[in-house]
Amino acid sequence: MDLSQFSTLRVAASDLNGQMRGKRVPASYGAKLAKGAIRMPLSCLNVDVWGADIDDSPLVFETGDEDGILFPTDRGAVPMPWLDTPSALVPLTMHTEDGAPFLGDPRQALASVLERYTERGWSVMAATEMEFSLVDPSGKRPKPPRDPRSSQRLFAPDILSVDELDAFDVFFTELYDGCVAMGLPVQTIINESGLGQFEVTLTHQSALRAADDAWLFKFLTRGLARRHGMAASFMAKPYLDDAGNGMHVHFSVLDSDGNNVFDNGGPEGTETLLQAVAGCVRAMPASTLIFAPHGPSYDRLVPGSHAPTGACWAYENRTAAIRIPGGPHQARRIEHRVAGGDINPYLMLAAVLGAAIEGVEEGLKPPAPITGNAYDMDLPQLAPDWTSAIDRFESDAFIARCLPEMLIQNLVMTKRQEAAKLAEMRPKDHWKLYLERV
Repeated sequence: MDLSQFSTLRVAASDLNGQMRGKRVPASYGAKLAKGAIRMPLSCLNVDVWGADIDDSPLVFETGDEDGILFPTDRGAVPMPWLDTPSALVPLTMHTEDGAPFLGDPRQALASVLERYTERGWSVMAATEMEFSLVDPSGKRPKPPRDPRSSQRLFAPDILSVDELDAFDVFFTELYDGCVAMGLPVQTIINESGLGQFEVTLTHQSALRAADDAWLFKFLTRGLARRHGMAASFMAKPYLDDAGNGMHVHFSVLDSDGNNVFDNGGPEGTETLLQAVAGCVRAMPASTLIFAPHGPSYDRLVPGSHAPTGACWAYENRTAAIRIPGGPHQARRIEHRVAGGDINPYLMLAAVLGAAIEGVEEGLKPPAPITGNAYDMDLPQLAPDWTSAIDRFESDAFIARCLPEMLIQNLVMTKRQEAAKLAEMRPKDHWKLYLERV
């Protein structure tokens, strides 16, 4: 991309909560980026949701808060159509001074998991379904937005309503245009089952690119919503008495000849698919912290609410945590349905794909697929609350084989600090912190 058309650049990487950490620089700075001109403390990608250092982190005082070096990803610069000033974002990844990937960087952690597939001559393709709510953030509590045509506040769910999509036509047209400008492969947008809730599907592509796109899509959607006097929230549960926001991921694995290693020519899938499913099921309870990373995330994990709470899998069953969709056998894939909309896409994909490849390498066998309603069954359960999720994630030996040790340690320290701080806030004020930060 020709950076001369932009007045300013943002150069940024993702922290553990999926927030951008970086700098604003003049467009003329672009020529320096590939040479490692951007330096920031390693600790900046491991701050809490408020943006504060982690008190006991060895990345801070113990090591002198040393710098890392950031280089552009292969994504290159993308425009930032939510800003008034012509600006571009250059996504970055963090390296240590000796040039090694810094595994406290969520993107680098995902890349390290994907390297296990590369060593087998495999590549992972992934697609995301992302839910968010348009919200009126004024007042003491978040409220559904007003219909731009009538100024009447939305008052009832209207699933798959084309009329409600058309009510926000200007916003969604700008959202589609912004996705095109940023190279985000948006497909369908539908009205979901919550008040002012919508779901966007991004098409299959390489897993690292899919995570990049999900990360960028959040900032685009939030930025454009602000221009329209609304907030776009990916909170897992913006309203306690309404549907929550999730993020489903579909993935398949291709061999060096481009063949789907999950495809056996029929609906049941290969032994490799079953091993990958087994890994995902095994890791799921201890991975709850990745899928529900914030205190309010657990408001969504309620039986019967279309948010899976038990570790299981099934063919064509949307009550199961892991679903094997039907359709053409060439497209056989795994759909992981647990995560809330408030996740960090890099960490979510790292956890899922790390568990899947561990299942393959260990030759694990899954439990029998369920039939019927998963909420009526006695299943291994996800962690019921934030504290339990942190403890399980820290101590589980299977998780330690799926994800980099540094990432696990840093995430645990970060979440313990957040939990302590959040306990000091009034619950009715939690939404003010999380509405547009996750």
